[in-house]
Amino acid sequence: MNLQDLSPAAGSTHVAKRKGRGIGTGNGKTAGRGHKGQWARSGGGVRIGFEGGQMPLARRLPKRGFNNIFAKRLETVNVSALNKFEDGATVDAAALLDKGILSKCEYGVKVLGNGEVTRKLTVRASAFSASAKEKIEKAGGTAEVI
Repeated sequence: MNLQDLSPAAGSTHVAKRKGRGIGTGNGKTAGRGHKGQWARSGGGVRIGFEGGQMPLARRLPKRGFNNIFAKRLETVNVSALNKFEDGATVDAAALLDKGILSKCEYGVKVLGNGEVTRKLTVRASAFSASAKEKIEKAGGTAEVI
């Protein structure tokens, strides 16, 4: 196979519409913009979320509480998922990613107490729920906050 033999998969590409190229194209004259009005003008239109002067949806909906835009969201893992590890293993974010328990871990891991853990593990995470810490230690392991 040579470079000139390569071509895109069938149906993956299409020809761009050429606006304003005559009446026979179906997109001639006004080029699909209709007659006059705000949307027919160059640079015309309204900003995102504008509803013609009606109170926009984003302002109609109630806002409650506080949303911290600087919060670092932790990934959560239940203690039942830790049974995938062997006895005596050290479990941290990298190990959880390797095992496929987590798909991503940007800021850290919090271990939650749903289920049971039967292995003696050293678990290193950003945070633990009280029940998770208790279950890990009951199984003979340790819970280290990093």
